[in-house]
Order: sequence, then structure tokens, then C-alpha cells
Amino acid sequence: MSSLKERTEIPAVAAPLTKKEIHRVFYGLMLGGFLSAVNQTIVATALPTIGRYFNDFENLSWVIIAYLLSSTVVAPLYGKLSDIHGRRAMMLVAIGLFIAGSAVSAAAPSMAWLIVGRTLQGIGGGGIVPMVQTTVADMITPRERGHYQAYMGTAWVAAGVLGPALGGIIADQLHWSLIFWLNVPLGLVAAVLCSNAMKRLPRHGRTHQLDLLGAALVVAASTLLLLALTMGGTRIPWLSPTLLGLVGGSLLLTVVFAWWVKQAPEPFLPLDVLANPVMRLGTTATACALGVMTGLMIYMPLYYQLVHHLTATQSGLALVPVVVLTTPGSMMSGRAMMYLRHYKISAYTGMAVTVVAVAALALWPAMPLIYAIAAAGVIGFGVGTVFPTATVSIQNAVARHEVGVATGAMNFFRALASALVVAIMGAILLAGLGMTPERGGIGLDLTAAHAGAAGFDVAEVFRWVFMAALGFALVAMAAVILLEERPLHGPAAKAPPVAPDAAPAE
Repeated sequence: MSSLKERTEIPAVAAPLTKKEIHRVFYGLMLGGFLSAVNQTIVATALPTIGRYFNDFENLSWVIIAYLLSSTVVAPLYGKLSDIHGRRAMMLVAIGLFIAGSAVSAAAPSMAWLIVGRTLQGIGGGGIVPMVQTTVADMITPRERGHYQAYMGTAWVAAGVLGPALGGIIADQLHWSLIFWLNVPLGLVAAVLCSNAMKRLPRHGRTHQLDLLGAALVVAASTLLLLALTMGGTRIPWLSPTLLGLVGGSLLLTVVFAWWVKQAPEPFLPLDVLANPVMRLGTTATACALGVMTGLMIYMPLYYQLVHHLTATQSGLALVPVVVLTTPGSMMSGRAMMYLRHYKISAYTGMAVTVVAVAALALWPAMPLIYAIAAAGVIGFGVGTVFPTATVSIQNAVARHEVGVATGAMNFFRALASALVVAIMGAILLAGLGMTPERGGIGLDLTAAHAGAAGFDVAEVFRWVFMAALGFALVAMAAVILLEERPLHGPAAKAPPVAPDAAPAE
């Protein structure tokens, strides 16, 4: 531990940025966030076209899984590296890798190369989100931070609305590769904006050691767990030796990491960050809330088609309120953090209405369509209130030089937990419809007519899916209630402007 005490401090630029400089950086961050978000929605609608082009449907799911795996496991790595090398450098690395992965995906001659490109794209895209959140934390005081984080949510809303429609149009009318080529010019614009604007960012850091062994253990353990969660119940049975081996390997590597984190002079995930109660409860709240929303985004279209007999296009449109109403919820939460001492009131309210809406779907799964759409919209609004509160609370509870690693760790654990929630909901749904590998039904025709002919009460099956979502919503609610409401510093508007001769950050 002596080496930790001997680290030399790097002087930080004390004066904050002017409001004009903040806005300039913020617009670049919004474009970067939009790129990362739209990539996750635009590809899904083009998957059937891609499968037909390569005549390979067996490996088509890996186009999504490859991005999910790579983007999840690198999130804490970006946080740590940004604490060492600065936000600007790592943001440019993330965007550069994302552009390179997009180009490889667009030019892929085979499904294997497309999966390679998506993996590289995920390594870049997985760093954009934590870099956006951490950079906002560097510029904005905690009390105002939630307001900016909420506005950043408009990029995700735009991506959620435009992505599926744009992906379908490109796949049907043009060529699927344009979906990936489109990222190249947009990524270059985002890189130029961020490069120029982020030069003035202050550095609040110190020299760090990069724990390579700890990083390798985290990446390996999380990769094995994500492989088990994404393939379990769909490609391989839950109790198969392969899946049990993946879970066992992940647990073993986790135990080794828990031992190593106590031995390393500067562990990859610092003990004081992991032991921080605000970090634990804030991550639990945002992870379970995101898991509920992600699960509904994935399975509600199927619910609309099987229970309410909508077409694929109609079910996609019915999902729009979930995406759109997330931003008003986030904005309400951000405003509460600016003006209220007890700023958790918005998250309390949001999770309360979320629990009520999910419970209504669970108790009355065959409710009229308009009620189901309204309930889903309420869930989106309620979940949106949790994100700014949890993110800002975590960043406010750690030292300035640990904001990057704390934000990266939050995104990492949130992605793992949400993947677990989605896997549980998916296992319940597939088992209820007789489509699990254990029952030999993986190839069933999943249509309302088939479900009726097979004697399935589809609404009753979805009741248990919603019950699982309700359980996680209650966990998120409990975490919000227990989350410590520490005082927030601010507002930034009262701080003096940057001196004209202040030295720029590296």
C-alpha cells in the first residue's frame, strides 16, 4: 500500500469552464451518445435481411450478442483509463474504435467478419456511455448534473424512435451495409466536436497504476457469465454441462478477483468504491430499473402480437411511448436535484408508479390494448426518474479522482444485472410457450394462431413474465428508499469563469 501513498498529485485546472464551453462540449457528447444508442436499435430491424444476404440464420443472434458482450466488459476499463489518461483521450479512442468496427461490419464478406466488426464496434461503443457521463461530471456541479444528464436522454429517445424505422427503410429500400457506413461520417463529426471542445476540460486526477490482472479477471468472468445468460434457454438447456461450466468458470474467476483485489496495490475496482453504500444501492436501483425496462422493450412487442394480435409494425409503434416518456421522467428528476434538498422525491414517485403499472400488467395481462400501452408508457416514465438520481448520487459519493472508475463500474454492473433480468424473463416466457431446448420446442412457430392451436393461454404466460418484472421493480424501489441522500454541491452558475490564460488539459 506504500506505493499508493507515494503517488504524485497532478495539479488540476481549478477554474471551471464557461457556460459557452460547457455547451460546446455537451453537444459533442450528445452526438456521441446518439451514435452509441442508435446502433443498438437500428441493427435489430435489419437482422432478417442480413441473415438472408449471408444465408446464415444460425449465427445471426451473435450480431447482437457480440456487441452486448464486448460493450459490457470494457465499461469499467474505460473508466479507469480515463482517470489515468484523461476523458478526451479515451473518448476519442472509444469513437475511433466504434468507427473502425462500423467500417469492418459494413465491408464484411461473411457473417464471421460481421461478428468481428460488431465486437470491435462494441469495444468502442462500450466506452462512449461512461465517458459521456464522466465528462458531464467533470464539467457540472452535482446539483446541476442531473439536469444535464436528463437532457442527454433526448439522444437515447431520438435513437429509440428513429433507429428501428431507419434500419427498416435502409434494409428494405437500400443495402443493409449502409446502416454501418452511416456511423462513419457521424462518428468523425462527433470526434472532431469532442476533440476541439474537450481540450479545455479540467484534470482532477493523480498518477495511477493499471491493474492488468484485475482487469483480465473481470473481463473473463463477465464474458463467461454473459455467454451463459444470452445462450441459456435458447441455444443450450439451462442445466446442460456447457452452461453449468460457463457459470462455474465465472464464479471461480470472481472468487480469484475478490482475493486479488485485496492484494493489488491499486486494484482495478478500488475497495473503497465497491464498499461505498451509495455505490451499491445506486447501482442496484439503476440496474433493476433498467432491467425491467429492457425486458419490456424486448418482450412487449411479442406480447402485443400474441395477446392483442398486432402486426410487427403496429407492435413497434405501440412501444414508442415507453421510449419517449423516459426523457420527461429523467428531466423531472434532474430538475428536482437542482432545486430540492430532498431530491429523491422524483425517484420515489417514479418507482411508485412503475410498481403500480407493472403490477397492473401482472394482475390483468389481458387488459385492453390502450390500457397496456398506457401502462408501458408509465413504466418508461417512472424508470427514467431513477437514472439521473442514481448516477449523480454515485458520482457525488466518491473522490473526484475516482469518478471515472465509479461511473464505469456502475455501467458494468448495471449491464450485467439487466442481462440477468432479461434472461429470467425470457426463460419464463420460453418455458411457458414450450420453446425451451429441454422440451425440444426451440423451432416452434411463434404466432398467435399456433399458440391457440397448442392450447396456450398466452396472457397467462405473460402474467408470470410481468410478475418477474414486478419483483425487480420492487427491488429497485427498495434500493431508492435506502439510498443515502447526501448534500449536492452547486450550482455551477455561481462559479467564476475560466481565466483566458488558463493552461489547457492534455
